[in-house]
Amino acid sequence: MPNDDKTQEAFDNFVQLWTTGTTAGRRAPVYRRPDEVGLEYEDVTFPSLDGVPLEGWFVPANSNRLIIHNHFLPGNRYGYPGHLPEFGGLGGFEVNFLPEYKALHDAGYNVLAYDIRNHGMSGQGNGGITGIGLTEYRDVIGSLRYAAARPDTKNMKKALLSVCLGADSTAVAWSKHPKEFSEIQAMVMLQPVSAKYIVEEFVKGIGLEDGYAKFDAAVHERTGFHLAEQSPLEHVKAVTVPTLVAQVHHDNMTRPQDVQDIYDAIPVEEKSLYWIEGTERRFDGYNFFGVHPELPIEWFDKHVN
Repeated sequence: MPNDDKTQEAFDNFVQLWTTGTTAGRRAPVYRRPDEVGLEYEDVTFPSLDGVPLEGWFVPANSNRLIIHNHFLPGNRYGYPGHLPEFGGLGGFEVNFLPEYKALHDAGYNVLAYDIRNHGMSGQGNGGITGIGLTEYRDVIGSLRYAAARPDTKNMKKALLSVCLGADSTAVAWSKHPKEFSEIQAMVMLQPVSAKYIVEEFVKGIGLEDGYAKFDAAVHERTGFHLAEQSPLEHVKAVTVPTLVAQVHHDNMTRPQDVQDIYDAIPVEEKSLYWIEGTERRFDGYNFFGVHPELPIEWFDKHVN
């Protein structure tokens, strides 16, 4: 039998993470900056669709192609400092997007990376709650509008690299505001996710009886959303561009069928599903493009022109 106190603590901590994007009550810091990998960059700010102030980086390259990066929960534009004790509960190792940005830059892509609301250094929105895309989609729209208005990026050829929460947010934004995506030529979705599978695996792992119903009630009480709403499955049916989906195949935090279903629902002919093998750790997937940047770069090279 599980220790009741430890089970409750794990449950409470995960509910907090799920509903606010924080760990131990604190946002993850933007721990590294692009100059650590030799990249020049500009600190930028711009508003979300509903006015929440968003903070980010613009990494210039000598090209007319732009990648907009949308990060995961509970990380930020830099990644996630899981190697620090306070943030070590999710794998216990660091996620660092900077090598990925460096590779994209060197391959001829400008990069716009920003913190989604309630993460990193961006403003608080919706009382600090996380909607797993249902509120954060407004930030994706804000980034698209910023890229379309900025003098040096407005005429660039644009693509998206959207990760987990960022992927779900992108899908919701596309279904709600499809005209905003008229300039997007391609997309890479890394580990899109439905709440149902993540939570089912979590409560099974801690041995909590009726855990899914209890978790759903706790999330609904804090946010007004039910877990069943928090999925990109229906929203990806609005996607219109070539899309590469990548996922840790044996991710111990979810089930591969979720990502397979999401991929199958994307209604475009030009799409591909890449299974990341050799690990069961979800957070290894977030570092994968930094180690193997050729995968997204080949996709973007083929479709952004």
